[in-house]
Amino acid sequence: MTDPEIDKIYGNKVRIRACGLLINEGKMLMVNHSGIKNGNFWAPPGGGVDFGFSIEETLKKEFLEETGLTINVGSFAFGVEFIQPPLHAVELFYNVSVKSGSIGVGHDPEYNIIQAVALLSNDEIFRIVKDERHGIFSLVSNITDLSQLQGFYKI
Repeated sequence: MTDPEIDKIYGNKVRIRACGLLINEGKMLMVNHSGIKNGNFWAPPGGGVDFGFSIEETLKKEFLEETGLTINVGSFAFGVEFIQPPLHAVELFYNVSVKSGSIGVGHDPEYNIIQAVALLSNDEIFRIVKDERHGIFSLVSNITDLSQLQGFYKI
């Protein structure tokens, strides 16, 4: 179940998202959103690709808006599809690195839902209730295993 405002904005359409994997010293950058499920939802930074914007432009914009970081976009890592009506997302994950800035809670101009931004360890991520963390973590048992994923997955 999602928040009615989330349903209104994102529901009943396919959304293409660009997401970044930023892993530094064994910790992964994560953003905590409220209203997406019945509470918190931790996921790598990213957002919807708007018409006319490239994946790279989208990633850079979303990272800056959500985390305060300017990034370098690296290689494509993998893709996932999430279908849980009314939401349907195709997400493209890229490896990214920090160019400049300091981690902080940003803002999402579409809907003010960001609660926290943090570098989380493997243990911290896997202690988060499964329904409150991104589905990519059901594909691996360790965040370092994300680098081994190739191809496209349904989550």
